[in-house]
Amino acid sequence: MLISLLGLIILLISLFVGLPIAWGMLLVGTLGFSFYTDFEAAYTMAAQTAFDTGLSYSFTVLPLFVLMGNLVNASGLSKDMYTAANAFIGHMRGGLAMATILACGAFSTLCGSSMATTAAMSRVAMPNMRKFNYDDRLAAGSIAAGGTLGVLIPPSVIMVVYGILTETDIGKLFAAGVIPGALAILMYLLTVLVLTIINPKLGMPGARSTWKERLHSIKGIFTITILFLVIMGGIYGGIFTPTEAAGIGAFCTFLITLKRRGWQPKLYLTVLLEASHTTAIMFALVIGALVFNNFLTVAGLPNHLLAFINGLDVSPLTIIFIICLIYLVLGCFLETMSMVMLTVPIFYPIVSSLGFDLIWFGIIVVVAAEISLIAPPLGLNIFMIKNVMPEIPLRTIFYGTAPFVLTDILRMVLLILLPGMVLLIPNSM
Repeated sequence: MLISLLGLIILLISLFVGLPIAWGMLLVGTLGFSFYTDFEAAYTMAAQTAFDTGLSYSFTVLPLFVLMGNLVNASGLSKDMYTAANAFIGHMRGGLAMATILACGAFSTLCGSSMATTAAMSRVAMPNMRKFNYDDRLAAGSIAAGGTLGVLIPPSVIMVVYGILTETDIGKLFAAGVIPGALAILMYLLTVLVLTIINPKLGMPGARSTWKERLHSIKGIFTITILFLVIMGGIYGGIFTPTEAAGIGAFCTFLITLKRRGWQPKLYLTVLLEASHTTAIMFALVIGALVFNNFLTVAGLPNHLLAFINGLDVSPLTIIFIICLIYLVLGCFLETMSMVMLTVPIFYPIVSSLGFDLIWFGIIVVVAAEISLIAPPLGLNIFMIKNVMPEIPLRTIFYGTAPFVLTDILRMVLLILLPGMVLLIPNSM
């Protein structure tokens, strides 16, 4: 137990001094494993882990979904989604912010990346909200919060990683994210509504669209709807696996981008390079996490934690709330994917031993990851907006996301207390 905790402390110190977490986990995991065996065995374990991960069929889903998201972004579909949502509710008080959240939700059905969703919507929605004198706090907050939907609404890259780490059904994880994703959109819309009722100056009504304009805007999202139904319907119906769905989705989005943008070799080369870069980062994180987990396993940390928890005189549900509290604290200091990689191998055996469903726990982890994306001081969505709109002060963006963080915490509590909301669809598969 002492060696395990020492390894965790050394890892955290390495992060604070600037070492990338993937290399930190790989280094500490290898050295820690060698403490119980020898360096040759530890080196062989690390090399074999990297080799097996690179050749794993299950992991092919990662680059394919990343590529699909990049193609969706390059095709300009994000603008169509925002235009359609804006045409129907943009004339309401706070309507442009609500349209942004709806567009983020639609974009997330084809893009499993939160940062890609945030970047796309920052460029599309922010200029229009500023045109109608929206307060930067509400504008930035709605974009940042809406961007978090990219990790919850399937397909989700974090769900894929969680499914592989815990050996749970990725298709059922995707299905489990549908209702919580819809709940997240609804609660974000209510948050905007409440904020604009309290202070109408935060978001004044935009221009009202004619019914002709509204009907015309629907055509832009017809393709998106069909593609989402094909991917999720195929997985839900057992027609193809999530990996096959990722391949089908990537190919279909390529055809959509080809039709909309034509043949532009430079564009597609950029998309492929970005997807390769993101995939390389993810694989480095996965390999580092698996090596570090091997060290924790040989050190006996999961068994020690399980024994410690069994000795506590508290209910299993209280343990879940404690784990969620740990996630909320870690989310303030760790990047989302790194946090999931570091904690899931430690927590999921404990959760499983307490009798909880790992599909349900996966959604709780994803919601915790959502909160970390907009929580100070390291919320990545906040810095993505700052990168796209450098003139907006960071303090303004943090103020804007605060009400949505509270909304997310309330949603997490609801999903913990009402697991049936999460398991309704996957249990019917």
